[in-house]
Amino acid sequence: MSRTADINFRLILRIIGFLLMVEGAFMFTGLPFSWVYDGIQNMALLYSGIITVVVGGLLYWGFNGKRMQNNIGKREGYLIVTFTWIIISFFGALPFILSGTITNFTDAFFETISGFTTTGASILTDIEAVPKGILYWRSLTHWIGGMGIIVLSVAILPVLGIAGMQLFVAEMPGPAPDKLHPRITHTAKRLWGIYVLLTGIETVLLMAGGMDFFDAICHAFGTMATGGFSTQNDGIAGYSPYIQYVIILFMILAGTNFTLHYYALLGKFGKIWKNEEFRYYVWIITIVTVIISTSIIIIANSGIEETIRETIFQVVSIVTTTGYITSDYLLWPGMSWLLIFLLMFIGGSAGSTGGGMKIIRQLLLIKNSGLELKRLLHPQAVIPVKFNKKSVSKDIIFKIMAFFLIYMVIFAFGSLIMSLMGLDFESAIGSAAATLGNIGPGLGMVGPVGNYADVPMLGKWFLSFLMLLGRLELFTVLIIFAPAFWRK
Repeated sequence: MSRTADINFRLILRIIGFLLMVEGAFMFTGLPFSWVYDGIQNMALLYSGIITVVVGGLLYWGFNGKRMQNNIGKREGYLIVTFTWIIISFFGALPFILSGTITNFTDAFFETISGFTTTGASILTDIEAVPKGILYWRSLTHWIGGMGIIVLSVAILPVLGIAGMQLFVAEMPGPAPDKLHPRITHTAKRLWGIYVLLTGIETVLLMAGGMDFFDAICHAFGTMATGGFSTQNDGIAGYSPYIQYVIILFMILAGTNFTLHYYALLGKFGKIWKNEEFRYYVWIITIVTVIISTSIIIIANSGIEETIRETIFQVVSIVTTTGYITSDYLLWPGMSWLLIFLLMFIGGSAGSTGGGMKIIRQLLLIKNSGLELKRLLHPQAVIPVKFNKKSVSKDIIFKIMAFFLIYMVIFAFGSLIMSLMGLDFESAIGSAAATLGNIGPGLGMVGPVGNYADVPMLGKWFLSFLMLLGRLELFTVLIIFAPAFWRK
């Protein structure tokens, strides 16, 4: 007879409490913007921060005990990661509700989890009417979620006497996180250091192009997190070509494995181009951009520079799962927007802030499929899949195949569910692909010039679940539904 697994719920609640206090502290950083732009009477962020910090403090100190063991096992790691994203989204919705920006809790939760999962799917129809302090918090949820509030906590939890390795493994994007340092806390700190540095550089470059500090930092948050929330109703379309080129560059950097940024800082540029995933990433962007821009120039007789700029912007935005928009790609020639839809299933690089399946998985699947043909001809031969000239174990290949299969099954199931909720075919498959891939804009009513405001309430909750699944790469969430997870 199976027994229930011993799970340290006191430790889980204590860590969630600590992370809520961190979230509340982030809310307070928006107060200067709120008071300068919206007036001293706008106290939504202050009240929300206080509530979040107080609840977090009660959990943290309420479940503290001298005899409590602080070791995080795999089960605790998965539960902490999954429920933290849900709970911080619950409290993160408070500024929207208390400010009156969004009065419906379903919509507020949808907007918030869309931010933390860096999806960028929005229900707001008039963004420029939203108070600046709330817009800052909306963009900040991207930035926090980009590298993961869990990874941030990994750098801090050891100070509290709690090891964080299991959290890092559970949350870090990609098949396997690259370690820049043998100690996981140093790895997390270096990743965040690079993240902060790139955000700061982009902010300065955007200001040099004419953006004020508020818009620059909000768009830098959205770019580096590959999130896509903008402070303008027309997104990036209304900004100058210079601004658009800067954002293209930093979307590419955000979709790149952050380990390669670390190598770049050390001057080891040779390692960057030797990385197969990075080369594949660059070739995807280049080839798709050439195909689409050429077809638009020939068919629509458009200007060359503007067409190439708008094309590469949309290609990079979709493949990195950022979701910023400068052009309505649904108006492009049929083959062009079909390519954009296919890009929604690729995703950024492993170890980047991008969502989706991840390029490394696509690359290894293609390599394994090619080798299967050789194995048919030479059944006795041992022909391993290689990545960066190193053999990849069959176990990893099997996991990637399972991930791909489950991803596509969830996409198909999600499309069916959204169709049953009244969405037309294009909108159903577009919403499922865009939320599961953490992209934001999809097809149909949720396309580049639409949003998710008219999606039924149950549909918004279901799409919120898809965002969570996509951000935590399926298994982290799905594993807690397995009966074996709760048994010894």
